[in-house]
Amino acid sequence: RVGEQVGGSGLNLLINNAGMLINSTLDTETLESMTQTYITNTVAPLLLSQAFLPLLKKSAQGSPSSALSCSKAAIINMSSTAGSIEKASIWNQTLLVSYRCSKAALNMLTKCQSLGYREHGVLCAALHPGWVQTDMGSSVGHMPPVTVDASVRGMLKVLSSLSEKDTGTFLDWEGKVVPW
Repeated sequence: RVGEQVGGSGLNLLINNAGMLINSTLDTETLESMTQTYITNTVAPLLLSQAFLPLLKKSAQGSPSSALSCSKAAIINMSSTAGSIEKASIWNQTLLVSYRCSKAALNMLTKCQSLGYREHGVLCAALHPGWVQTDMGSSVGHMPPVTVDASVRGMLKVLSSLSEKDTGTFLDWEGKVVPW
């Protein structure tokens, strides 16, 4: 149905915004919660990207620009600093083992997509929206510092500025590089 909506121009921007978390610790994590979280946060973005790749390629081929950008064709995977192996942010406030592992895997998927889809003219990046005041962001018992409006404004600014140099990167809602 998306193909019908976009017509012959293809799809220039796919934002994979899957996200679920189950509050767990190293001692309470289960096969079921790890699997469910991984399927939602990592496997679903992979499958959606595969499904929309023909439309993304069509957009890239029809673009007058040769440079990678969100206006040409891009896959943006919504990640989290909780998935940063180097940073492992807010560990003392919330452990979220399955969530962290699934977002770290999503970051690797993003890097793989950037390498595999570059030849088709598709930019791929991971984006951390901030710890946002949403139902999910507030579910861990602490008030997140970032409002929805501030996060969205920041992400729109970042998306509009992405270029060739940003494919395969992990950025936050303010455009800062997040360590893998």
